[in-house]
Order: sequence, then C-alpha cells, then structure tokens
Amino acid sequence: MRNGNFEIQTNNDMATPGEKLAASLEILQNLQEKEGVIAIKSSNITRTHKERLIKNGFLKEVTKGWYIATNPKEKAGDSTSWYTSYWKFCSQYLKSKYNKEYCISAEQSILIHSGNNAVPHQLIVRASKASNTNVQLLHNTSIFALESPLPNIVNIIDTDGIRMLKLTSALIYCTPAMFTKNPTEMRTVLAHISDSSEILGHLLDGSHTIIAGRLAGAFRNVGQIRIADDIVKTMKSADYKIRETDPFENKTPITLSFRERSPYANRIKLMWNDFREIVINHFPEEPGLPKKKEKYLKSVDQIYLTDAYHSLSIERYKVSVGLIEKVRSGDWNIVENEDDRNQRDAMAARGYWQASQSVKESIKKILNGANPGTTVDQDHNNWYRELFAPSVTAGIIKASDLAGYRAHQVYISQSKHVPPNKDAVRDVMPMLFELLEAEDNPGVRAVLGHFIFVFIHPYMDGNGRMARFLMNVMLASGGYPWTVIPVEERDNYMSTLEKASVEGDIEPFTMFISNLVNESLKGNPVANLKTIR
Repeated sequence: MRNGNFEIQTNNDMATPGEKLAASLEILQNLQEKEGVIAIKSSNITRTHKERLIKNGFLKEVTKGWYIATNPKEKAGDSTSWYTSYWKFCSQYLKSKYNKEYCISAEQSILIHSGNNAVPHQLIVRASKASNTNVQLLHNTSIFALESPLPNIVNIIDTDGIRMLKLTSALIYCTPAMFTKNPTEMRTVLAHISDSSEILGHLLDGSHTIIAGRLAGAFRNVGQIRIADDIVKTMKSADYKIRETDPFENKTPITLSFRERSPYANRIKLMWNDFREIVINHFPEEPGLPKKKEKYLKSVDQIYLTDAYHSLSIERYKVSVGLIEKVRSGDWNIVENEDDRNQRDAMAARGYWQASQSVKESIKKILNGANPGTTVDQDHNNWYRELFAPSVTAGIIKASDLAGYRAHQVYISQSKHVPPNKDAVRDVMPMLFELLEAEDNPGVRAVLGHFIFVFIHPYMDGNGRMARFLMNVMLASGGYPWTVIPVEERDNYMSTLEKASVEGDIEPFTMFISNLVNESLKGNPVANLKTIR
C-alpha cells in the first residue's frame, strides 16, 4: 500500500488489458473484503485503477470523490447496486465527514426503530460542524447536513454504523406530522415501549407539556393504557397542565402485542388492519366455494400452461411453451439428458410443475372446508421444496437451501424496500399466518397475503412465485378463478408492490389485482397462448 492507496505491482508495458483489469479488480476486492469498504473515497484507490474500473462498469461515482462498486451487467438507470449499498455507504460517508459528531433526524430514527429501512429520498443529518448543505447522491437521493447542536450523547445509539436517536428521545423530538404521515411506524414503536419511566424523564426535564399530552393520547391509541395514565398523572403531579390528545387522525384504536421480540410483527398487523378496508372496497364480490369441486380443479389444470409461462417469465426465466409442455408430459429427464440437466430454465420449469401439484393439493383441502390460513401455514414449505428440488437434484443449488426460511439478508432488485432481517423473519411469518387464519374475506387474504409475503421475502429465492401461489390459493378459498399476472404487466406489477412497501399505499396494488380477477371472472383469458408460442 502506498500513500493510503492499494497497489499491485505489474509490468504495465507487458500486461494485457485483461491483466490490467484483473489487477484493478483485485484492489477493489481488497477494499471490499479485507477492509470492509463500501463507500470508496478517491484516496482509497489510484486514479489509474479508478478510471479503469469505472470504464468497465465496476465502479460508479455517488457524489464528488465518493464511489461504490457496481455490477457491470446493470443497465443504465438500474438502481440495485445503489439501494443495496445505501445504508452502509451512508454510515461510512458520515463517519468520514463527522466522525461521532452527528446523528440522523428523529423522524428517520423512528422509521429505523420500527423496522422500516427503506431508502429515503433525503436523509437528514444533524451535525455541529455541518454547513446546511444538500449533497446529491445517486437515483434522486440526497443527504441534507443540518448545522445543529447534538442532543446529549446518552440519547444517541449506533445501529449498523448509523448514529441515531434512542427511541424515547426520537418520540420526544419528532414532529407531530409523523403521527399522520407515518402512523404504522409510529404505532409500531409505541407498542415497543414497555415502561413509562424513561420517557417521563425526558418529558419532565424538558417541561414538554404539549408533547406529553400528544404521547399520552398516542399510547392510549395502541392499547398502552398504563403508560398513557402514568404520563398524565405524573405530569400533573409535577404541577404541569396537560391536555391529552390523540395524534392519530382517523385511526381507530387498536390493541397490539407488547411482547414481540422485533417491531416487525406489530408492523405487519398494523398494515393488515389499515389496508383491509381498502381491499374490501375495491375487490369484486366473492363467488363462494364452488359446488362442483372437480370442475374447479380441472380449470386450474387448464390454465397451468399460461400461468407457468407468465409466472416464470416475470422472474426473468427464458421459458418457452414447448419447454413447459415437455416438463409436464414427463419427457424432461435430468438423468439421461445432459441438456435437461444443465438448463437452469428447465430446472425452474420442472420445479414450477412440481410445486403447482402441491399447491393443487392445498386447494383441495380448502375446497373441502379447511381453514385457508392454516392450510397455507402447514403446506407452504412443501411448495417451496418442490419448487427447488430439481435444482438440488441437478446440483445447481445446495440441499441445505431447502432447509427453510433464509439465513441471510436479502435485497429486491431496484427496490427501496429492505425486507426484514433474517431473525425477524421467524417472528413475522407466524403473524402472517395468524392474520390469514383470522381473516374472513378471501379478497383480503389474496391481496394482503401476496403483498405481505413479498414484503417479508422469507426465502433467498422464489418469493414472487410463492406469493402468486399463495394469492391463488386464497382466491380459491372464495371461489374466484385462478388468476394469472401477465409478464407484459411486470413493470406495473412491480411498481404497485413498491408503492405499497415504501409509501404504505396499497390501493394501486389492490386495483391491479382486482382488475385481473375481474377479467378472470368474465372468462376473458389474460393471455392467449397463440401470442406466446
């Protein structure tokens, strides 16, 4: 290393372009793996290596003098590398700029405490040495550094490298608008406060009577009655006048669990509670369980070819109708046919066929009166194993990949939404099935079951296909026909899921699914097979 820059000694006169690029990539690998660097400064790497990596698509400038590693296969405008690097980049960038003399805003602190790690449009940072400047980053994101004295150091914590306010302090200093603009996140964190003492200390020391009244009403809204009463009584005992108000406009009080290990379970419950009426208002009336069960199951078989083509194509598999027919007929053979064994797309098609047969068995149970939520809870891991069993048999993925829910963090291509961490998945999946079991409206089960499954992203792969299976099983529980999401609508499909995940707006996704279900009810095929041969 020379002057803080990694160097690899090569004979530049003799090295080929490939050898030069390999040397630059080795430096980038050293930075990432040995040094743990995500936010790459100009001083981390020499100009020659930097320019070579940028030219070949392995490095991208985020802001002047700062870079991130990228995938050269990313198309122009693809945000995946940036969104997956965002929080680690910010932690390293802010540490370099301000060391420990900064913290993010109370509002952003609350979002993170609630489990909402979505990439913000603008990250507001308080720092005593800031200059009230807005630093533009990639994909229309930015950091606004606000010149401001920091709160007492005991009120700041480090979470994954980001310095943020403790929850109790964030509740004191956040704006009243947070309760109306981000009610799900606010209610989630309020349910995570187990005792009034710490927050009362802040309220009393700062003579925060208005905030005390607002927080008392907020705690009462989520069923934290004792904390609400403690705030009111204690403030009055200290001779403060307090007027309790509920800051959640038009939000019916709800009782949440106060014993969850992570905030995600309550957040899922709140989203379900807030979204279900929107789904009910827009979803077509349910036909009811079919009297002719075999006829319904036959209709599922008849639409399989169309469904498999579109569902696999949405996931970017290059699947032909001929391949799907080959798999279904049994002509596909990984033992005797090397082409079949080595073809990734064939593995996906075979897995989809096997999984669809398992899904069909779940539908049979529901048509015979089984609870839809209980059935999916019991059967969904079977669907998943069948979906990827051919890839295991062929040696494309490890057998341990079928063990169950993911053991690592996962990111969604081009999405600002960051799914729950691996530990939280074990908390939220049981909540999803509890909600499905208790829900009496099949349209709600279908739309929210699909959305929340994707929101959680419980597996390393296959989440989209599994969510569409779940949706159609729930549609079957109301007698709705199997509904295909056409690949031609992929962008619209993804954008409505993104809007629900990041902005908390479920209406576009509800309308998207409702329109497709309406067409299915009319008997209009979503895709004519002649158009996809």
